[in-house]
Amino acid sequence: MVNEYRTHDSDLPDGPRYRQWDAERVREWAGRIGENTTVVVNRIFESVPVDEQGLDAALAVLRLTRRYSAARVEAAAGVALASRVRSPRYAHLRPILETNQDHPDGRNPRAEPAMAEPVGYVRGADYYAGGTR
Repeated sequence: MVNEYRTHDSDLPDGPRYRQWDAERVREWAGRIGENTTVVVNRIFESVPVDEQGLDAALAVLRLTRRYSAARVEAAAGVALASRVRSPRYAHLRPILETNQDHPDGRNPRAEPAMAEPVGYVRGADYYAGGTR
């Protein structure tokens, strides 16, 4: 290997060894999130000539679960797949999550529901009619 950097596993210190990220491991993680996320990750890998070129893009999508729930990432992947984007990426999914487009009604589920009835006394039309009546 000329002009390449490589660390041999035998040169690493004793102790826990970390498994390297590869396409199979990324697909397993996507499978634990859901079907739509798996399709997004598979499309990322299909869009690049070599699997290693798609690792960062696929991991960026999966790391959205650090900030958002797996269910929301799965729903956002479904929204992205329903659009015209052939291979959704992080840049497509993050705005969907930030603007709550992954919810059917477009609202944040944690937001307080609007009150159905007004609070306090509401004056009727007779009050504003003045002395004409």
